[in-house]
Amino acid sequence: MSNPAYSRRVFLEKLSRLVEIPPAGVPDAPPADMPETTVTISGDLSPYTGPWAFEHAAHLLRRTTFGLKKAQVDQLVALGDAQTAVDFILDVPAPPPAPPINNYNNADYTDPSVAPGETWINALPDFDTGGEGYRIESWRGWWLNRMIEGEANIQEKMTLFWHNHFATQTSQVFIGRLVYQYNQLLRADGLGNFKQLTRAITLNPMMLVYLNGFLNDKSAPDENYSRELQELFTIGKDSSNQYTEDDVAAAARVLTGWRINPSSGDVFLDIFAHDASNKTFSSFYNNTVIQGSIDGDAELNALLNMIFAKPEVALFICRKLYRYFVYYKIDQTVEDNIIIPLAQIFRDNNYDIKPVMETLLKSEHFFDAYNKGCFIKTPLDQMLGVLRNFNQTIVSSTLYDSWLMPLYLNYTANSMQMLPGDPPNVAGWAAFRLSPGYYRNWITADTIRNRNIFSDVMVYYAYETEGGDQLNVNAVDFAAQFDTPEDPNILLNDMIRLLLPVDLSAYKKFLLKSILLSGQASDYYWTNAWNAYLDNPGDQMAYETINQRLKLLVKYIMSLPEYQLA
Repeated sequence: MSNPAYSRRVFLEKLSRLVEIPPAGVPDAPPADMPETTVTISGDLSPYTGPWAFEHAAHLLRRTTFGLKKAQVDQLVALGDAQTAVDFILDVPAPPPAPPINNYNNADYTDPSVAPGETWINALPDFDTGGEGYRIESWRGWWLNRMIEGEANIQEKMTLFWHNHFATQTSQVFIGRLVYQYNQLLRADGLGNFKQLTRAITLNPMMLVYLNGFLNDKSAPDENYSRELQELFTIGKDSSNQYTEDDVAAAARVLTGWRINPSSGDVFLDIFAHDASNKTFSSFYNNTVIQGSIDGDAELNALLNMIFAKPEVALFICRKLYRYFVYYKIDQTVEDNIIIPLAQIFRDNNYDIKPVMETLLKSEHFFDAYNKGCFIKTPLDQMLGVLRNFNQTIVSSTLYDSWLMPLYLNYTANSMQMLPGDPPNVAGWAAFRLSPGYYRNWITADTIRNRNIFSDVMVYYAYETEGGDQLNVNAVDFAAQFDTPEDPNILLNDMIRLLLPVDLSAYKKFLLKSILLSGQASDYYWTNAWNAYLDNPGDQMAYETINQRLKLLVKYIMSLPEYQLA
């Protein structure tokens, strides 16, 4: 294995000049109302059969995609009920998406082995000229684009869940094709069988490199992966009854000998590096003995069978799914009424993931009002939500611009502490696991500033590539998609229910409405301005009259604390 550290450092230095965000400022938004009461989350796993309207479909999409598109909310509402809508959300496309391509050739770098517009996913690593950095950013932009343009289904949100669960880092495994293959495995099996996914992850080249599995040798067993397999990926640390350090050592011996062919990338067992002796486990695993052999597959299967026989596995994964899709707090009521029954469904279905997600997302508990707007958005939800709320896509006039614009966005996400492909460590992002803060970990003095800078740029400026392509909010087009944009009351309510997961107080609505009215008292100040624009859309003054009011209104809404919630 070549050491990519130097290439990566040079690559990042070249990128540093491309990712600065211009400063911007707008008036402060009205202060948020303080919550008056503490609520208890209720509901159980009984199928939700209540009303089905815009707010219910919006809640489902906020949790299963990266922000709302009005058209997709309307699409779900038209399905008629929650059960049908959840089936639609879980119906992910089976064929793999078209792979990333060489869209990165530029004045500083030309890929010596991949032509422009061709995919690089089967190319040998290019460490000598620094190509792996460009390929990884090509993949990162490709995945970001899938999140932005995704249809109304859970596929990319589920991929991110497993990316956080089976966390790896491109900064440590600086090989583009391995990064892509790993991401594609998570996407393809995201709603499949968790036990089979765990097995595939164990022998995946990306994970073998990341946690040193490809160096695991019988003469010096490496315990890195065997520890994380139990602590982070399957058993967890929730139960007082736990596996032992001897179990970690024994599992490491089971996993000795797996290697990667540097030319093909295929994984194989080196029987001379594999520990073929018996492996004995503790009473936690019922003193199981895995018979030693030169059949690494059989020993791996025996190890996973032993681990997955423990009820802790289903409980641990169901808690992680709950915290990711519903809420971080799991009290005894939630444990008894949600987690334990979900775990039983998980085990009864031989660890298939889809029945668990179907039960959770269709439940009364999921649609309980107390579960709406309780979730602080991840940086990706916040950033991509802006793009999706305002129906923005990455339009590129050149191949290189299709690489450059996602680069800007990804490093904006990095400034908010969530760069796709690079969780902080093998445990994933702290906001999904660290008590007591959980989602609050996303918000610091730096990250909230960077969130606001991003929305400022999108409203008042633009992200612009070297080729002149721009990405920003079109506030007039956004307002025009609603049914009655000429009525300031209806328009404001329509905007609020799309952009915010909770309603606003009458006082805040009054302040926001005053923006549309330019501080006047009568509704016709907005209605006349809108109709004047419709009567003569080519009149630049008429356009700017409504455009500036809408921009200010949109920015105020995005500055509200409620905009940080999902």
